[in-house]
Amino acid sequence: MKNKDKWAPSKFVYKNGKLIASRDPNEVGIGSRLIADLIASFYDVNIKKYVKGKLIDLGCGKVPFYEAYKDYITDNICVDWENTLHNNKYLDFECDLTQNLPFEDGEFDTIILSDVLEHIPVPENLWSEMARILVKHGYILMNVPFYYWLHEAPHDYHRFTEYALRRSAESKGFVIHLLKPAGGTPEILADIFAKHLQLIPIFGKPIALGIQYIVYTFIKTSLGEIISKKTGKHFPLGYFMVAEKVE
Repeated sequence: MKNKDKWAPSKFVYKNGKLIASRDPNEVGIGSRLIADLIASFYDVNIKKYVKGKLIDLGCGKVPFYEAYKDYITDNICVDWENTLHNNKYLDFECDLTQNLPFEDGEFDTIILSDVLEHIPVPENLWSEMARILVKHGYILMNVPFYYWLHEAPHDYHRFTEYALRRSAESKGFVIHLLKPAGGTPEILADIFAKHLQLIPIFGKPIALGIQYIVYTFIKTSLGEIISKKTGKHFPLGYFMVAEKVE
């Protein structure tokens, strides 16, 4: 990673030993705090279990997970494309992820692909390239949105079901270790209301934050957790996946 000594937390930060969404609205929009917290919680747990060796962060932006994975790797390569909306000062390679990647076969032990696949017009090409550059028994950690607004338009092309994700991964020689909905109906409703209410002058942003806080607190209760998990099977806010290359 270039300018490693100048790296600073952005989208995700640590608080009380847990990875959470930044409370800086310039890094995480007011209406996106709940989903960012959910994503952070998945990576916080699974980076410790699966990340290893030489890592490539595809569509890295400001490399928001660097602090979370830096102690588990030997090196990290940061890749993004020229149309990214994020700061590029950490990039090692500027690549179009729809094309062949400039890396050797089996060069990496871990791939991070966070909120990227939906922005790839022909995702099967990227799946093929990830399978090629990943060493056997290496891992992909990734997340994608599902019930979610259009973002980074016009480069927002897909929403994937769990079945599409599983099919793509398995067809390229991966075994799924984890494929879970990131949120269900309570989180979807909170996300939709927050994103709309934040636009109301003066009172909108506090109300949007309040709704997300209430839902986040609710899903930490026994009842809330049950409702979130059951509804997430058919109404997922997004997905988180860990896949191992075995072929």
